[in-house]
Amino acid sequence: MNKHQIELKYEGKLRVSSIHLQSGDTIITDAPIDNNGKGEAFSPTDTVASALGSCILTIMGIEADKNGINIDGTKLNVTKVMDTNPRRITEIHLEFYFKSSFLKKEKEILEFQAQCCPVCNSLHSDIKRIVTYNYENRNCIE
Repeated sequence: MNKHQIELKYEGKLRVSSIHLQSGDTIITDAPIDNNGKGEAFSPTDTVASALGSCILTIMGIEADKNGINIDGTKLNVTKVMDTNPRRITEIHLEFYFKSSFLKKEKEILEFQAQCCPVCNSLHSDIKRIVTYNYENRNCIE
């Protein structure tokens, strides 16, 4: 079992800093405007949605490299839908924009990863995941 440590500190005014101890990188979160915050940074639930998206893209990248598939420049828009009673994430929409069309087998390899990344496997099954794949998007790379 791998263990990774993160140190968190409450900075006040609904702001939290999280330090990845191995790299020293820091993430700041703020409470969203609709939950008494200023919304000046990612909210904790934003980081959950972002973690899902970045995990899927990372796992896709690993499989793509193994199979000689180039996904450089792929974009992913993530939309998080919240409920209020209780306050929780109810849906995460993931819309992929690939710069290439890919063969059927390549699409199957990539799309399978959206179902099996570690973050996806860690989220409660009640959270709906709505996934859309857009291929041959020439506006992927800026």
